[in-house]
Amino acid sequence: MMKMPTREQARKIWGIIFVLPTFLFIFLFMVYPLIYSFYISLSDYNFVYDVAPKFVGLKNYFKAFADPTFIVSMKNTFCFAGLFFVLVMVISFLIALLLYYCNHFSWFFRTSIFIPIVIPISLVCILFSWMFAENFGIVNYFLSDVLHLPQWAHAWLTDPKTAMDIVILVSLWCCIGFETILFLAGLQGISSDLFEAAAVDGATGWRKVFYIILPNLKETYVITGIWAILQGLKVFVQPMVLTQGGPGNATLVMYMHIYNNAFLHFDLGYAAALAFILSVIILFFSILNLKLSSSK
Repeated sequence: MMKMPTREQARKIWGIIFVLPTFLFIFLFMVYPLIYSFYISLSDYNFVYDVAPKFVGLKNYFKAFADPTFIVSMKNTFCFAGLFFVLVMVISFLIALLLYYCNHFSWFFRTSIFIPIVIPISLVCILFSWMFAENFGIVNYFLSDVLHLPQWAHAWLTDPKTAMDIVILVSLWCCIGFETILFLAGLQGISSDLFEAAAVDGATGWRKVFYIILPNLKETYVITGIWAILQGLKVFVQPMVLTQGGPGNATLVMYMHIYNNAFLHFDLGYAAALAFILSVIILFFSILNLKLSSSK
């Protein structure tokens, strides 16, 4: 006669049954693609012409660091990510401070700063590309016809010296609202008792910022910092829509280089290797931000 499971065993069985769909979903759509893509990165595989991947070991990884286009895309990505990280963290924190101490029409300003988040980035990039167009853009029109400063009119998106600046500007406009909301939530989480105690001790103005607010936003730094790192290193839509990586390779970033190799050159093995290199870089800087934000 079959022995009936005990209550504890039944609980374990039902627990496994309820967890199994989630486990299968994670394995099929996350774990398996990750393992398979790593295998592809060790292979020579043109998914249009080749029947199956051909194992080549670390050849694709060595090829990446000997590829001048990849080196240029890495430099552009680090340049963009560094400037973007500093600017988005500083500007969003300052805006959050203003909103925190703003008592009149705060709902209006908070809604206004949040609006860019709900607009598709591709649409924003198209609008900015029209605004900064050389011949019919409103920016050059304003400089030339309104301010009567035609010498300031410029080919913003086709000049290697200014193209990346416009990409950073558009990225800031899209992302500052989200960072500001996170900083504002962190500010609202600081106990009012700390501010009252600081006022009793004579701390006012910027002293509150340096001695009360900044030390109590460590958890917020972790969240906002990692998000800013991800947005900076994984940038793709802005340079793709605004400049297509040009002029030349002035705004070519790593994600675009991966896309070009995978879907334009059909070299899936090399593209997968580039993707894993980028993933390691993102992981490194995310852990570094976590360590720096949580250190004493």
